[in-house]
Amino acid sequence: MEEIIRNLIDNLVFILGRLNWLSLMDLLLVTLVFFAILLLLRETQAMVLLRGVLLLVVLVGLLTSFDVLPAFSWLVRTTLPALLLSIPVIFAPELRRALERLGRAGTFQPGGKISSDIQNTLSAVVQSALRLSDRGHGALIVLQRLDSLDEYINTGVRLDARVTTDLLLQIFYPNTPLHDGAVIISGSRLVAASCVMPLSASGVLTRLPERQMGLRHRAALGISEVSDAIAVVVSEETGAISVVHAGRMIRRLDAERLENILGAFYRPAVREQGLKALLKRLFPGLTLPPGGNR
Repeated sequence: MEEIIRNLIDNLVFILGRLNWLSLMDLLLVTLVFFAILLLLRETQAMVLLRGVLLLVVLVGLLTSFDVLPAFSWLVRTTLPALLLSIPVIFAPELRRALERLGRAGTFQPGGKISSDIQNTLSAVVQSALRLSDRGHGALIVLQRLDSLDEYINTGVRLDARVTTDLLLQIFYPNTPLHDGAVIISGSRLVAASCVMPLSASGVLTRLPERQMGLRHRAALGISEVSDAIAVVVSEETGAISVVHAGRMIRRLDAERLENILGAFYRPAVREQGLKALLKRLFPGLTLPPGGNR
């Protein structure tokens, strides 16, 4: 063991002695790649899997360093290529999400005022959420933005109707045929109802002190993790109104805050440019310090 540690120290000294500015840039790029991967996997089920993979790699590396285990070292060298090929299969959802974010990074929504149709739609959503909250009726309303939600629209009943408060109240009235599931709104049209949303596996809800949040909140987090959609949730148990976006949940909203939050997604006050805007689009949950772009 002492010889292994001594060799490790000697190797580190040798590497540090050969460092130059090009090597430092190389190390910085590799660090940025791993940092980006960790940001993409943060608070997802893949993070638990990644920890297990790293622990396995460390254990295998230690075991193969001993010359007294030749058969085990041969087995590791033989199976390692297959394990590397299986990584893209295991992390397929996360890789797909990363590529979708990269594709959205160059797409900018125009700033300025909200159109009258969108404003009417947001007002209908706000009024519906308040009245559903007062009545104790649960609801899940998903607002589509840049990402297509066709695969989830196909799981529900297509309506293609103008968004109104009365329509949303009728859909989410208890025991009606369409009340179970989510409604998906695209622009000013209610595209479909009773849609099945993906459930979040990030464990965000389990860390909250309250336990009143169930499948609707998990579904809202789930759709926000796989797309840039906005989800409005009304709790059937407590009547609390929440907004979910990019895996983040804002809870216990009143009418004014709900309207301001929804409007902010459609009416950016200032179009951000440069590196900060690109980072925000690639990593929606990333909090950046204030300051201008350089």
